[in-house]
Amino acid sequence: MNLRNYTFDIVKWAALGCLFLSVLACTSGTQGPNTPEPNTGAEPVVLPPFQTGAEVLVAADFTPLAGKRVGLIVNHTAIVGDEHIIDAIHRAPDVELVALFGPEHGIRGDEDAGAQVQDGIDQQSGVPIYSLYQGDTRKPAPESLQGIDVLVFDIQDIGARFYTYISTLGLAMQAAAEQNIAFMVLDRPNPLGGEYVSGYVLEEANTSFVGQYTIPVAHGMTTGELARLIKGEAYLEGLENLEVSVVEMEGWSRNMTWDQLNRPWIPTSPNIPDVETAFVYAGTCFFEAVEASEGRGTRTPFVQVGSTWGNADDLVATLDTYQLEGVDFEPIEFTPMSIEGMSSNPRFKDQQVQGVKQVVTDYQAYRPIETGIHVLHAFYTASPEQADFINERWLRLLAGTDRLRQALVDGSK
Repeated sequence: MNLRNYTFDIVKWAALGCLFLSVLACTSGTQGPNTPEPNTGAEPVVLPPFQTGAEVLVAADFTPLAGKRVGLIVNHTAIVGDEHIIDAIHRAPDVELVALFGPEHGIRGDEDAGAQVQDGIDQQSGVPIYSLYQGDTRKPAPESLQGIDVLVFDIQDIGARFYTYISTLGLAMQAAAEQNIAFMVLDRPNPLGGEYVSGYVLEEANTSFVGQYTIPVAHGMTTGELARLIKGEAYLEGLENLEVSVVEMEGWSRNMTWDQLNRPWIPTSPNIPDVETAFVYAGTCFFEAVEASEGRGTRTPFVQVGSTWGNADDLVATLDTYQLEGVDFEPIEFTPMSIEGMSSNPRFKDQQVQGVKQVVTDYQAYRPIETGIHVLHAFYTASPEQADFINERWLRLLAGTDRLRQALVDGSK
């Protein structure tokens, strides 16, 4: 199966382009600079130095939050300079920090994927922390929002639909709307850039916490743009009267990937330790739904994948025939182990596996989803037990459709 010829849902998504742009233009309450006008003269457009929405807010002395009682939805990525946005807002003279809300992986980002996050008190500020990842809790409860004027979201996303922070974003917007509370997003860049859009568009029947919206796997949007789209497209009920504002970034353009920002990478979760993993994850996360190791239990999860039955050299030889751009493949052996703070009980724990390691050589040319599915198909065709290789339900939820499974099966014939 040559997936270069396989058609994803880009045409369908592109058809929404005009509507998407109108949503961005018409949503009220935006803070920060407008998108630069097209350059029609001889002089190139010179963008200001890059700043996140949080940095723009701090530079503005928190003016948009003046006199407000604030709830913060944050994790450890919400850094401004050398401090957390929690501490900066708590210190602001005319802003009252009322509550903190922690998503999957927690306020400090040190919980395993899927691990329960507990309520508590932030030791630095003394402000109560409410978990958004405990039991069935996925959005702020009404009682936790009492006394809040504006709910502020500041979490670095990685541009993949199944990364759960954007599900938390929408559910928090819904909770704010239910309590007539304003919602503000401090925007941060999409590490994959704003031009790479790929993968299946989620079918509504497959909606889950790893897929809340009918968007492609790689959606090409920043968190602020997603918030506007979620409201404008009514992806969740009850948002029509929600006041949404976005403190926009400065110095960012759509063609920028993370490697062009000259910023250190803060691990967005324990198993996304560096920017290379953030890129590769959009394609190799599908390995969570098959009888193989997605690399958890090692220091390079998702970048390397393997199986107990695989032959590393044969897998790499197969992948090299595709001549995929921006990536090299290396044969590898590894043994998943319990690693505190990353993965306590990885698949194939203490068993040696063979597989493939991706080495990204050109972030602009690299296509993570297309590459990841090529790797997935190489493993599927080599599997001695193809009938048992795929967890159909989980792959359907991650892909947002059953079409990926069907493509793997049909392409192996």
